[in-house]
Amino acid sequence: MTELPGVVITGVSGRMGQMLVREVVASDKLRLAGALEREGHDWVGRDVGVAMGGAELGVTVGDDPLEAFAKAQAVIDFTAPAATVAYADLAAQARAVHVIGTTGLSEADLERIGHAARHAVIVRAGNMSLGVNLLTQVTKQVAAALDADWDIEIIEAHHHHKVDAPSGTALMLGEAAAEGRGVSLDEVSDRGRDGITGARKRGDIGFHAVRGGDIIGEHEVLFATGGERIAIKHMASDRSLFARGALKAAVWGQGQKPGEYDMLDVLGLKG
Repeated sequence: MTELPGVVITGVSGRMGQMLVREVVASDKLRLAGALEREGHDWVGRDVGVAMGGAELGVTVGDDPLEAFAKAQAVIDFTAPAATVAYADLAAQARAVHVIGTTGLSEADLERIGHAARHAVIVRAGNMSLGVNLLTQVTKQVAAALDADWDIEIIEAHHHHKVDAPSGTALMLGEAAAEGRGVSLDEVSDRGRDGITGARKRGDIGFHAVRGGDIIGEHEVLFATGGERIAIKHMASDRSLFARGALKAAVWGQGQKPGEYDMLDVLGLKG
């Protein structure tokens, strides 16, 4: 019997890291091959299952990504930009599929990731859920059908621990709206309003970030013009949906040609 592809989970002590471990352990398509934390973390050297408060899983938390990636076929990474960029280089060396859910990446970070994708499969998405990716496609289609007399506003809400704004998903939706209109998001993005700002500029795409409590993730795209509005919204009530999407991407990436992909590729929604 062929062994299942092995996956390494980075940032394993975090909420998303632990969720990913549980989903991989329950999966019949992947096996847990490694668990990583930063050097000096108190989980390093412990069995990951025990560290999570459960039974032993036979996988020790390590702090050497190169060693871990060499033994795996996939890496799932929801960490921080600096760590993700370093992991991209190392995963490419190991020819492991690198699934990136990290947000807040800069243009320089994306360039580094693009270089790594010349040598290995990278699946990067601001959101791994089917619903959000469908919302992205609908946003693009609606924006293409409506002219700039329709104002576009993107409202997102997350828990109070989230460190970046707008969210990666909000930016993904903004990119979809801009693409639908045939413009560059950088040229029409409006991310801050405070004080006497003047009237809204025609054609801008506005962003609003709400942070509070334990909100997992809510995203709304509002199209508004004189006399009418269109609102499309996605609400996440279970964080495991992001983990399941990431596992789907790790499985899909096996056997694909080197390059940078997103969840629309994984879900067959490109078009």
